[in-house]
Amino acid sequence: MVQGVFITATGTGAGKTLVAGALLHFFVTQGISAVGMKPVACGCRPTDQGLRSGDGELLWQYSDPRPLYEDINPYAFAEPVAPHIAAEYSGVQISLDQIDKHWRSLRTQSEWVVVEGVGGWLVPLGSQWSVADLAQHFGYPVVMVVGMGLGCLNYALLTAGAIVASGLELVGWVANQTDPNMLRFDDNVLALKHYLSAPLVGIIPHMMQPDVPTAATHLRIDIISKIPRK
Repeated sequence: MVQGVFITATGTGAGKTLVAGALLHFFVTQGISAVGMKPVACGCRPTDQGLRSGDGELLWQYSDPRPLYEDINPYAFAEPVAPHIAAEYSGVQISLDQIDKHWRSLRTQSEWVVVEGVGGWLVPLGSQWSVADLAQHFGYPVVMVVGMGLGCLNYALLTAGAIVASGLELVGWVANQTDPNMLRFDDNVLALKHYLSAPLVGIIPHMMQPDVPTAATHLRIDIISKIPRK
């Protein structure tokens, strides 16, 4: 059976792609086949091959084997807005069945699938469903990336509660220092360690230019790699 993990965050820009890429980098360097997936991406740029997401391309770069880009990122939208709004203005309806088809293709190619969500946990993907429903469909344990900045305690606790309420396992969280000038950074990490029952997977210091291999060195990936197969 294929193992997998779902990467969510306390909001847009918290560092989901960096953490997802770090996990892929770790697995591949250990000789484990692993592929990434970004089912829905917004703010994509036009290329000769169609719209491409920087997040999706990074996951493709660190995947081994490297699948078709369309399997990694089935839905790509140009506007940097909420996915259900981007889909509406593009005349597209995001389909769970379509995402499932590409996910199943990825599962035939690797031992691990690292799925990155879009935005936060409850971002709508349509009028009747959200990222939480997508994660429930995959059924993978969840890693939450906390963008460390003012307000992060509230965002993290709300997100963690919503994940558990969705019936999924929060197996760990990452503190990513997105704000280099955050006051009392260490105290905020300690507060989250106290209030969150899931283990701290790692602390990623602020990087002017985020680097996947460097980020991987700051993560306790052994906590995630021991996830039972499903």
